[in-house]
Amino acid sequence: MNHLLKLSDLSTEEIHDILNLADQLKYERQNNIPHKHLEGKTLGMIFQKSSTRTRVSFEVGMYELGGNALFLSSRDLQIGRGEPVQDTARVLGRYLNGIMIRTFEQKEVEDLAKFGGIPVINGLTDYCHPCQVLADLMTIREYKGSLEGCKLVYIGDGNNMANSLIVGGIKCGMTVVTACPEGYRPDKDIMEWAKSTGRYECTDNVLEAAKDADALYTDVWASMGQEGEAEERKKIFAGYQINSDVMAVAKKDAIVLHCLPAHRGEEITDEVMEKYADSIFNEAENRLHVQKAVLVKCMKK
Repeated sequence: MNHLLKLSDLSTEEIHDILNLADQLKYERQNNIPHKHLEGKTLGMIFQKSSTRTRVSFEVGMYELGGNALFLSSRDLQIGRGEPVQDTARVLGRYLNGIMIRTFEQKEVEDLAKFGGIPVINGLTDYCHPCQVLADLMTIREYKGSLEGCKLVYIGDGNNMANSLIVGGIKCGMTVVTACPEGYRPDKDIMEWAKSTGRYECTDNVLEAAKDADALYTDVWASMGQEGEAEERKKIFAGYQINSDVMAVAKKDAIVLHCLPAHRGEEITDEVMEKYADSIFNEAENRLHVQKAVLVKCMKK
């Protein structure tokens, strides 16, 4: 595994290998067992979009693996002032051992990987969020014992989270249902591929989607860069909320997941957020463990 650009690039076996290593690294951390797999390595972290969890988890992860992490905002790089991505990539490839980038366009991530000559990890684009979904899969597996045969339901905007959850869930043997309003559905090519597997459905009926769910998932209605649409989106997504009515039709032992930050009272009620805080914040913690596994898989060479 040279890069993590999107989950569709990974085989089912590769995803499980990452999850298994993440489980091991989590166990070692909890038992104070050192795992300095990346001693002397340096990760450059490019942030065109800010984040609490992505920055802290990658920075702590590299430290615990024995390496170093450099925070690089768009204000710190010439890429933010018009330098072509391929030129930035060629320069950073001579300084660093790996790059994590959190940005808008998927092409920017792909170009870094093409020209940099070092591993590139996608920390989020408008198209997909592979690191988050690997943490989600890790969490579901912790609570359910296995991913195979589980029903994962995503409610809300068919955004980058929905795209990656569909791919990751289906590749790991899950049935995936998305409940999204018309005009706000996941990527067409991803939905077409998912439907061809026979394990995917998209609907605008939230209660129908949530029936017998093993895991329910949601995200904010207006993502970063869509703040100007927030009020309009509140009206469009008003019925697309995880609340007590939705939980009543899911399985009794269903878990709730949220990639955070949450807008309580919008995509999820405060009541549900607190009741299922255990799974939601274990999910957030698992970003650290799964990303450490990705770093090791990509950079330990």
